[in-house]
Amino acid sequence: MQIAAVAVSATDLSRAVAFYERLGFRFPAVEPDTEHVEAEAGIRLMIDTAALLEGLHGEPPRPGNAAGFALLFDSPSEVDEAVGRVSASGGTVVLEPFDAPWGQRYATVADPDGYRVDLFCPLSGQSW
Repeated sequence: MQIAAVAVSATDLSRAVAFYERLGFRFPAVEPDTEHVEAEAGIRLMIDTAALLEGLHGEPPRPGNAAGFALLFDSPSEVDEAVGRVSASGGTVVLEPFDAPWGQRYATVADPDGYRVDLFCPLSGQSW
């Protein structure tokens, strides 16, 4: 068994796509009537409109208060740069980057709808 995709919902699909593009994802163009979009390469990240998911599940989606997924970066500076892009765009930085005692450069950001994403990279001498 393996996880095939990670999915989040968005009240504003274009705004959510812009947020995840700041973290390094790439998406096809979002047309006005688009309800579902998937990243073009790498991790399969799916974003559905909140309205679509409410229709499918019978209730509005709600983000959790803990990270739904984590992104592994190639270097500690890439973690810092990703957090910088989120912050510079007015996004929410939940936890500023720091050198965690478990041996990672670690941070948490929140997407426009409140879904949390952990960003990390092993520190020198540590392995993932």
